[in-house]
Parts: sequence; structure tokens; C-alpha cells
Amino acid sequence: MQMSSLLKPEAVRVLSSASSKKRLLQELGETAGSVYGIDPVVAVRALQERENLGPTGVGNGVALPHAHVDGLEKVVGVFVVLEKPIDFDAVDKLPVDLAFALFAPSDAGVEHLKALAKVSRALRDGARCGKLRSNKNVSTLYTIITEDVSKLVA
Repeated sequence: MQMSSLLKPEAVRVLSSASSKKRLLQELGETAGSVYGIDPVVAVRALQERENLGPTGVGNGVALPHAHVDGLEKVVGVFVVLEKPIDFDAVDKLPVDLAFALFAPSDAGVEHLKALAKVSRALRDGARCGKLRSNKNVSTLYTIITEDVSKLVA
């Protein structure tokens, strides 16, 4: 699975207006709606329901919200860089400025987990996160985030 199979270039955004976790989830859902045709209300609700089970802020300024959504054919993603970090109830209590949301078909067990693992590996790489944080051009961000993860040391 290539990162580029999860993420369309137009699903990469730089956000200056997300001032809270709730607002970020709304932005992620709206982007999923405009790029992948997912009902934004359904996407946001699914992300919020998953967050209620436990926060998806994984530490080091990174959040990996994810949810199952009926009607999808494959796992898809939305990646955002926040100009101003927000509180996301992360495990390390640090604010989040990088978020990669995954939306999976309701019956995508292993596929969803593989995608989550791939994104997690990519965003555990400090050098990659540094590059993402220092760029505001969405084309450049897409190139950085979709670089081959297999080259990274786990």
C-alpha cells in the first residue's frame, strides 16, 4: 500500500482557522466530503464517535483521527497542517499541529489497520514532520507526506 493510494493531492490542506479539536474534526470531515464525496455530517460524526472511545492524539504534535464510514470502497485520507497548534488531548499532553485523518469502509478491518500503521510510521519520522511543519505549500506537503515510507527506519 502506497501513501499516495490513501491520499489525493487535493486532500492536503494548511489550516489557519482550526481553533479547537471539534473545529479540526469538522474541517477534516468537510475536506473528506469535498474530495471523496463522503457526507461531511456523517464523516464528522464518525470521527467524533471514535474520539469518544479515546483520543487519537498520538504525541509529538501528531493526531491520527480515523473512522469507519458506510459506502466507501477503500480507505482514504485527509492531511492537514495547522498554523496554530491546538489541544487534542494527546497522550503526551502536547498540542497538535499535524493531523492525518483516515476514513475506511465499514467492513475494512485489516485494510484500515494497515493504512493506520503506514500513516503512523510516516509521522513518527521526526525529519519528515520537521519538513511538513516548515512548509505551507500544499503541493510540497503532498510530496513530503507521500514519500516512500519503506525507506524509513522503523
